Amino acid sequence: MSNHNQKFGQLGERIAARWLVQRGWRVVYRRFRNGRRDIDLVVQRDATVAFVEVKARKGSSFGDPVEAVHHRKQRELTKSAHVWIDRHGREEESYRFDVVGVLVDEGRVLVKHIENAFEVSK
Repeated sequence: MSNHNQKFGQLGERIAARWLVQRGWRVVYRRFRNGRRDIDLVVQRDATVAFVEVKARKGSSFGDPVEAVHHRKQRELTKSAHVWIDRHGREEESYRFDVVGVLVDEGRVLVKHIENAFEVSK
């Protein structure tokens, strides 16, 4: 991944984190790494922990950013989430996967939050 793409991805993560915080979530972890896999954001509100994949795009020519979280990526996120739960999880918490799409188009920033985007199995 080029340095420019990496910086844009980090910008998307900052936008998503700010957006979630404004809606009552607390950022627990940024870029949780498990080997080569990572979870962009781990956020919590009350007893709900959401593992958040952030997809940022410039313009809509590549489609909706949230559509980029395909089955293989979901499987990788699930594996990393299990590691996070084993290390940091508590019995009273519930877990879910969310996807946040950030679309930067002609000076506008659009954020799309898909809650419970796919299932997490314990």
